[in-house]
Amino acid sequence: MLSSKDITDFINQNTYDIRITKNGRWIDQKCAADVLTVIADCIYNYHLSNPDSTTFNTADIWYSEYAKNNVVEIFKKPNVDSELAQNEYDKFFQQPMELLVASKVLNKTKNGNRNIYSTADMGILEFIALREKNALFFLKEYITKTLKDSGIYYLFKTFFDSQTPANYSKMKKGFSDFTIKNTAINGEVECNRIFIKVLNPLAYYNNSLGTERGHLSRHNITYDMLMYNRNNFRDINAEKPKEITRKEYMQLQKIVVNDAYYRYQSTKAKHYLKLFNEQYRDNKSEHFDEFDNGMATQVHHIFPESQYPEICYYLENLIALTPTQHMTKAHPNNNTREICETYQHLLLLSKTDRIKENLNNVAVEKIYEFSKLLHVLNVGFDDDNILEIEDMDFDNVVNAINLYYAA
Repeated sequence: MLSSKDITDFINQNTYDIRITKNGRWIDQKCAADVLTVIADCIYNYHLSNPDSTTFNTADIWYSEYAKNNVVEIFKKPNVDSELAQNEYDKFFQQPMELLVASKVLNKTKNGNRNIYSTADMGILEFIALREKNALFFLKEYITKTLKDSGIYYLFKTFFDSQTPANYSKMKKGFSDFTIKNTAINGEVECNRIFIKVLNPLAYYNNSLGTERGHLSRHNITYDMLMYNRNNFRDINAEKPKEITRKEYMQLQKIVVNDAYYRYQSTKAKHYLKLFNEQYRDNKSEHFDEFDNGMATQVHHIFPESQYPEICYYLENLIALTPTQHMTKAHPNNNTREICETYQHLLLLSKTDRIKENLNNVAVEKIYEFSKLLHVLNVGFDDDNILEIEDMDFDNVVNAINLYYAA
């Protein structure tokens, strides 16, 4: 499993100067992080299912069983075999694939009018495929390097240094003028559509304003604003009155959960944590007790996936356990519908320790965020006071966990 440093090194070894490539489609409208990670995942799984096939085309990927089982339900697209699918899937699959070609993760050749692809770097493809956050980090590094190589990063740096309407307009017009001058794209409207995908990932990492509906955004760009498949759980956290519970608010607002999306994300998160635990922790259990002998082959949701779908894919809500810990302690009597609250309490304390270790260890990849730990506890305990804990104050996190279970 590659680290973020490996991605930065890969990006830095390549040149992406648009003045040389003349490629106006180095990024495009469908290239949101959640789409990119799914398409990369479909390509990666196509390789696993077809080990003797070294090349593929767009249709090979969208007609694959893996794509049929995931993309249709996750993104609410028409069935891949329907008459509506051709135009819909052509852009949805091909635009991210073209980004992967432009960034040199994939190779592309022509067979008549047909694009034929092959994978140039399987490790980078797997990194992007593993989770949305990986795909977003890749996008940030790739976009930044492309802008620098092309000589226009200064427009964006000026904007991030001073987020005035004038600097926003100068950046937007400068990007449009540059694209029209150096690529086959000749319309400002099309440039502006691409501009959103260029600016906002950078704005997110700079904790800054970006672009929204063609104008300077009123608020800083948030994670969900970058996603194609924006989830409506953000409304719960932002607007739920304190006097009612999360579940009551969901019922009142008639919030519909995209089960397929969360199942898919949950499966990938568990796979990612398992890989990380194998690579960096010798496959040991993340909870230490008399049942921790053996390999931690099981990944457990501390707050159950069925009850808390919005945090089912948070690594901060997942813990690697031995089979005995998982199926006799976390789920008493092998009943996966039942949770032992006493053990849940202990697992939360252990997970907090593992998160603290990860964030304080300079020698390993950082996979957790303290703010996400607070969010997991906020949702699991339905307690907004959790969010008031100061950054990296693990002692108060432990106190909050203990107080909840003492009640």
